[in-house]
Amino acid sequence: MTQPETKEKKAWIVYPIGSKPEWPTAVLLGIQQYLTMFGATVLIPFIIGGAMGLPPEQLALLISTIFFTSGLCTLIQQSPLGNRLPIIQGGTFSFLGPTFAIIGMVAAKKLTGDIPLWQLQIQEIAGAIMIASVVEIVLGYTGIMGQVKRLISPIVIGPTIAMIGLALFSIGAPWMAKNWVISLITLVALILYSQVFSQKSRVFMLFPVLLAIATGWICALIGTASGLISPDNAAYLKTDLIASAPWFSLMPMVPFKWGMPDWGSATLWAGVFGMLAGYLASMIESIGDYYACARISEAPVPTAKMISRGLGAEGLGCLVAGILQTCNGTTSYSENIGSIGLTRVASRRVVRCGAVVMLFIPIIGKFGATLATLPQPVVGAMFVGLFGMIASVGLSNLQIVNLNNSRNLFIIGLSFFAGLSVPYHFSPMLSAAAVPIDWSASGELAKVLGNIFQAILTTGMAVTALVGITLDNLLPGATRAERGLEIWETEASDEAWEKAEAEWAALAEGEMRAV
Repeated sequence: MTQPETKEKKAWIVYPIGSKPEWPTAVLLGIQQYLTMFGATVLIPFIIGGAMGLPPEQLALLISTIFFTSGLCTLIQQSPLGNRLPIIQGGTFSFLGPTFAIIGMVAAKKLTGDIPLWQLQIQEIAGAIMIASVVEIVLGYTGIMGQVKRLISPIVIGPTIAMIGLALFSIGAPWMAKNWVISLITLVALILYSQVFSQKSRVFMLFPVLLAIATGWICALIGTASGLISPDNAAYLKTDLIASAPWFSLMPMVPFKWGMPDWGSATLWAGVFGMLAGYLASMIESIGDYYACARISEAPVPTAKMISRGLGAEGLGCLVAGILQTCNGTTSYSENIGSIGLTRVASRRVVRCGAVVMLFIPIIGKFGATLATLPQPVVGAMFVGLFGMIASVGLSNLQIVNLNNSRNLFIIGLSFFAGLSVPYHFSPMLSAAAVPIDWSASGELAKVLGNIFQAILTTGMAVTALVGITLDNLLPGATRAERGLEIWETEASDEAWEKAEAEWAALAEGEMRAV
């Protein structure tokens, strides 16, 4: 990479990581960051709550608890305990498999008593998440996972990051198709606001995602009020959800609100091993997210220490999630990485402001309920734009790789195809003809190993990363320079970060970087 190309690239982000936008602007930008992940954040408790048969009022409390936990865990990641990259923490689909397994095991016990079955399921899920979180905390803060960086080159991380975006291809258009009019209005608005109007207006440059969501939301509201959108349509705004929500509630922040786990339960400890598989997939995903976040924020490559602190902080976040009983862990959220690319805002202050807002939204019940009415077609349109941006960010890592080398192309292509094809074979959620791994007939140990392999092989990013790491470190035929490692080793250093921090600190309060 030549120096002029580097300078040209660094003229994109207007609020870099260490910048300090004025507080009102930072709060609005922070809310915008969180709005991009509302759809997935609400979807996780709906999936888990549906599997447990959770009563509506308890489901609403679970949703509020997840939002509160997201804000709290984001602040942990932004503290000296974390890597301080501008990345939001939230729920993860990697934990769904082990969670469903625990739900099934508890239900199979056919327990009787005054405590509802769903409450016991929540207790056991929370306990398994808490115990397994210790492993991620240790792997992170001891620096063990940070050393994985030595095995990773741009040849590996490029396809892995791209898979973060491509892995959710099955959500984008299907969600848009639930109301093409509303979703296309939202997507066209996002394109125009971020790529056309942003050239002329500071407002559209900073808030394209927020304005696009508002555009789709308002159109859905007009359609609902006028009767053009029927109540059974996904774009219909269910205002009764707002009416039934309380004005204030402190329950989301209460630990063990559904009761303490039974630490001696065999089901709980069996679930721990399944959760470890979810943690492994989550850690691989997070490493890719760290690289993607730094890349799109025009920051230096994350160092081994930053990766270690980031994963350690995520482990702490999962421990907090278990205590608050979200029925899910916490990990880096990919949605806001795409939002950084569209809004050109990567400020830590913005992410922290958004996190603080998330601490208060669940307490103000009606405000949270209003945000929970965000229609699926609008969310689907956002996914198409934001996750497409993440995929392109992953591919941009390959610009420092020699793509005329057939060995490099072979590894990249095979990693991509494996990440798309292998989960399709093993995941029933992707294909009706899938063949999940089930070794339960061979004993308890075989069952646990089967759950671990099932979690890994159904996570596209994990498959892509493992195939890429293996081939890139074993196959000959490329020098370190051809693999892009020489440039990375220069950028991934404490000195590079100190220089970048000094540049960001030189910006005055509220000042935007010249572009």
